[in-house]
Amino acid sequence: MAPPVEISIPSTTLSNTSKPYTLYNITLRLPLRTFVVQKRYSEFVQLDEILRSQTSVPPPTALPAKSWFRSTSSSPELTESRRKGLEAYLRAIAESPDRTWRETSAWRGFLNLPSSTAASYASRAQEGRGPGEGAASDPTVWLDVLREMKGLLHDARLYLGKRDGATTAQAQHEAGANAKRCLVKAGTLLASLEDGLKAISEDGKGKGGDSGWGSKPAVGEGELRRRRDLLASARVEKEGLEKLSISLAVKSQGGGASNGVGTAAATQQDKSTLFGPGVARPSGRVLGAPVPETDKTRELDNEGVLQLQKQIMRDQDLDVEELAKIVRRQKNMGIAINEELEDQIKMLERVDEDVDRVKGKIDIAKKRVGKIK
Repeated sequence: MAPPVEISIPSTTLSNTSKPYTLYNITLRLPLRTFVVQKRYSEFVQLDEILRSQTSVPPPTALPAKSWFRSTSSSPELTESRRKGLEAYLRAIAESPDRTWRETSAWRGFLNLPSSTAASYASRAQEGRGPGEGAASDPTVWLDVLREMKGLLHDARLYLGKRDGATTAQAQHEAGANAKRCLVKAGTLLASLEDGLKAISEDGKGKGGDSGWGSKPAVGEGELRRRRDLLASARVEKEGLEKLSISLAVKSQGGGASNGVGTAAATQQDKSTLFGPGVARPSGRVLGAPVPETDKTRELDNEGVLQLQKQIMRDQDLDVEELAKIVRRQKNMGIAINEELEDQIKMLERVDEDVDRVKGKIDIAKKRVGKIK
């Protein structure tokens, strides 16, 4: 079962309207994200009425009573008292053993919570227990899981860097095990994200958008393409890290000493023998003059640097495509402006012709007037 949502109302805000009212800042802590929802007291009253109507059971704690003679906008004491009461009302529902109120669409819609299936998956993903049924099919939770997966890939990269720089066999083993664990979890999340994106795409074809509190938001075709690109990039990064992990393992096994001394220690001894105690050691690879080693490339082997270079080139290609789109838009705008100017010039020419024609008529009229005189 998914852990309860942590809810609190730490503060309030006064609206910037002609008739000010108090907004209560509800902070929600989910397994993968934290966000704030602002609600008025009248919206709490509406929620309470809907919960009673849908469940036929009143919530475990009653709402603070409405004040008929004072307003929270002019009474800090009333605002604080109502804030505490509303916080107790929400926490009583969120922490109650009875899930009746939490399973309603009104509750999820009021707090902008994902569907129960997506929330359950978010908890499973954080605990590393696999995707579960209906994994990452909620568009909002999908992005949270993506951030979780990218964080795991970042951690795996750091652990592999520690393994490459470790000076003892134990440190190498610990760093390698941590990197492998992160990569396995990232692979599980990646597969779940792919399945979830397919489900989101099918939901977008079968549904016309948001249908109210608690329903899934619609995802457009452009956003779907962006998410597919993000998955493709993450997949390439994961494969590059797996190859890096394998190459480090092969290097460790191939460079071991025959006398039973740890691989890392033997490698360090070889370095000392090669450079001597008084000779400064090279700081790292030179990727190609005048390009020096950087913090990002230092933790990678040659295969990892190649994967990083390919990723950078792909990013640059995308930037060039975006720039090309902007240039095309500017070109179209220039053509449209030129056509408009040509139309304006033709109109001015017609006006000039009309002026000349009217001037000729006026001259003729003046001559006739002169004859009459």
